[in-house]
Amino acid sequence: MVVAFVIHTVCPIGALAPGESRVLYSRVFGPDEALFQGGQRLQLNAEERRLLSVEKLAVVARQVQSAVSLHREASGHPPVETLPGEEALALQDADTGVLRLRCGDPYLQEVSALWLAVNCLSFVILCEPHENLLLAEGTLRNLARHCLEHLHMLGQGSEILLKSSRVDVLLSRLLPHGQLVFLNHRFAQSLEKDMAAYMHK
Repeated sequence: MVVAFVIHTVCPIGALAPGESRVLYSRVFGPDEALFQGGQRLQLNAEERRLLSVEKLAVVARQVQSAVSLHREASGHPPVETLPGEEALALQDADTGVLRLRCGDPYLQEVSALWLAVNCLSFVILCEPHENLLLAEGTLRNLARHCLEHLHMLGQGSEILLKSSRVDVLLSRLLPHGQLVFLNHRFAQSLEKDMAAYMHK
């Protein structure tokens, strides 16, 4: 089961300090663990649950941002600015990695965070540790490719927040209800046509 999908910044933009990261899009799947702590049901209202979820995703974004920075420093290849239309090239040169988030840091259970960093954006899938990580990585690459190609997220002034409904549609097709799906070639082609038709509306 996938716990969440997140898109966030990994390079300082605008008013952000060098170590900060901004969550641009997030979708949480599965039961709301904000309602439970130590096996006890907490009495939180909707706003408190939302704030707790936002804080957890911000913690994940900071940890991934730190991992991306370390990876880029170690490789000696700083991110190269890619122009709109060069999404396939940017994805080919993307940095990738996996983080193990221990129990309580920030989720109650251990979680694997698979990340893919393209320029100043990072795409992250948080999943339970027993999930098939190769399948999760393929799904993450597929999601990132569709986001970059159809939603043009690398361009100047691309407002991801305004495209959230389109990202929701991608997730409903490629990650239905947070479940990783094996795609055969024929089904994948059908899905590609379906999504391309929707994105060009």
